[in-house]
Amino acid sequence: MFSEMQNQFFREANSRWNVKTGATRSGKTYMDLYLIPKRIRAVAGLPGDVVLLGNTKETLRANIIQPMQDIWGDKLVTDIGSDNYAYLFGERVRCIGASKITANNRLRGSSIKYCYGDEVVTWHPEPFTMLKSRLDRSYSKCDLTCNPEGKLHWFKQFLDSDADIYCQKYTIDDNPFNDPTFVQELKKEYAGTVYYDRYILGEWVNAEGIVYSMFDEDRHVTAKELDFKPVYYVSCDYGTQNATVFLLWHKLQDGRWLCEKEYYYSGRQEIRQKTDEQYCDDLIKFLDGIKINGMFVDPSAASFIAALRKRGIVVYHAKNAVLDGIRFTATLLNKGSILFRPGCKNTIQEFSLYSWKPDTTEDEVIKENDHCMDAMRYFCYTHLATSKAGTSKLRG
Repeated sequence: MFSEMQNQFFREANSRWNVKTGATRSGKTYMDLYLIPKRIRAVAGLPGDVVLLGNTKETLRANIIQPMQDIWGDKLVTDIGSDNYAYLFGERVRCIGASKITANNRLRGSSIKYCYGDEVVTWHPEPFTMLKSRLDRSYSKCDLTCNPEGKLHWFKQFLDSDADIYCQKYTIDDNPFNDPTFVQELKKEYAGTVYYDRYILGEWVNAEGIVYSMFDEDRHVTAKELDFKPVYYVSCDYGTQNATVFLLWHKLQDGRWLCEKEYYYSGRQEIRQKTDEQYCDDLIKFLDGIKINGMFVDPSAASFIAALRKRGIVVYHAKNAVLDGIRFTATLLNKGSILFRPGCKNTIQEFSLYSWKPDTTEDEVIKENDHCMDAMRYFCYTHLATSKAGTSKLRG
């Protein structure tokens, strides 16, 4: 039922802090579906609270509560109620989202005998600091799981401290129950990115250099005649002083997407700003009679969105989760799922310039040479992340 590493953790992880860090789909969280009842039974009847901490209450429900219900049933594991409590194996358990500093207030005053923490690297650091002082019983324990981030991440600094920590590091190959084809494909999709080091090898590494280092003009730029479906979308990065970009996307018969052409106008470079109505006029000229299925625009561009809708354009609010969007777009590039025409000159140029900010505690891109990259990411992460062209976000 368990891998060798999972069995080892189940037997030997008895420190104050017990951590599994490493690759996605390496079996870290699956083990916890059996570890949590063991921990709760060990402190049953003893003074103190039992707490589940995660990025949000919703991620706790999806990652922990529902999978445990599938194994143990909904009598031993109830859903999280409106009061943010669940009942696990006879214990009343408080379920707290820790992505915001306000989680501090929900931990304050607690005396915690057992805490389980999911996706700890996604938490705000302050709730974690508060948690340290709340594990105040001689028998208090905390189990934590995460995928690695950069070397300067606050949780990596904790792991490198002299605290009482039992820590296991997993690679994707440490899970013998994965389908070999799935593993092979995932390695291809993350190849050449920081995510290969983190989510395949389980290493804490900084994001450095060019963001989309896998982009290759010979592979991703084509002037060939291709078979198309009558499906078009536009993605847009909108600026006033900064550049405004339109990218026209056309679906291929084989399911890939081609960026047919780009529009690029920088008010700063041209020393003349354009109004929303002028950009709408430019969009109509840019489309040249092509009927699009919709347009993806950053929701912060409220006035431009309103102007587009007055022109009859179907507008979708783009998902602007930068890091998740970059990770997903990098996967598409590795798979060869998106292509570009040679005329997309600004887009092609930005691929060679768009870079990670060096020496930061968390992943961050340099906000330069990024307007076409943002427009591309809006299309990929808003539309393709929920279509058959992409793969779902993988963590855990």
